[in-house]
Amino acid sequence: MTKAKIAAARIAAACALSLCLVAPALARPARCVITSPGAAYRGKCDFTAMPGNGGFGVSPIGRTYFFNGIAPISVVKTSTNTAEVRGLTRDGINSRWGEAARSKRDPACWDGGDFKICVY
Repeated sequence: MTKAKIAAARIAAACALSLCLVAPALARPARCVITSPGAAYRGKCDFTAMPGNGGFGVSPIGRTYFFNGIAPISVVKTSTNTAEVRGLTRDGINSRWGEAARSKRDPACWDGGDFKICVY
């Protein structure tokens, strides 16, 4: 199974846990910068756009988790510049990170209360 298919399967599993509102499309390689208190990931990821409202999911490439047993991460837009962010833990827990706002300085980034997700 290719890495893209594995990432799409992870996103689909996350969607089954109500992380996504619609079925995922095929993943494409991207560069992710994800920060959270005491943890950071800077590297390759699979980006899966969610049809409809501009939401997306990301999974790390070349490793199982981004950090702290979290993968995949979904960003589901709730309005033009806000989104609900969640991560799926290694234990299958749908972990709510909270609301994030699209960065005015870098539109590839979403800023939450104590986290930031950028996908390039």
